[in-house]
Amino acid sequence: MKALSLLRAVERFTVVTVFLLMVALYFMNVLARQFGGTFASDFAWVEEAVRLMSLFLVFFAVGLALDDGRHVGVHTWRDRIATSTGLPLRKLIDATGLVFCIYLAWLGLQMTIFVHGMGQRSPTLNLPVFWIYLAPTVGFVLMALRYLLSLTGKIDRFARQEAENI
Repeated sequence: MKALSLLRAVERFTVVTVFLLMVALYFMNVLARQFGGTFASDFAWVEEAVRLMSLFLVFFAVGLALDDGRHVGVHTWRDRIATSTGLPLRKLIDATGLVFCIYLAWLGLQMTIFVHGMGQRSPTLNLPVFWIYLAPTVGFVLMALRYLLSLTGKIDRFARQEAENI
């Protein structure tokens, strides 16, 4: 659990840092365009950088959102079905989510390896394009970890929903 706490702290720090950096870069870009004249063309890379950072922001945050019970779901419907049928619906949802995320992470890794082999680079940042495909791969691995921990009972990702119903 100590490793999970460390992972959460790293994810939160990364998400907040990336978000603040995106805001600062966009603000700088607006100022450069407003007051910069020819200087504004030096900031053409900002839009591409912010777009790439937003991908990582979203995919780093999905694991935290799942861990905190913030993913979209109709929990009243789910709980009624589980009560009336006696099915371990939460465990089935976690198992399905785990398998789905592992599959998507595997697909993302395959795409990342393929694009890396092509050697394509982004136009303004001159970064390898495979970074774009790495973001969903990392995000789905982080979500798969949360589904696994919920499936095995190490975390209770449904606790927030239960607390909000009280």
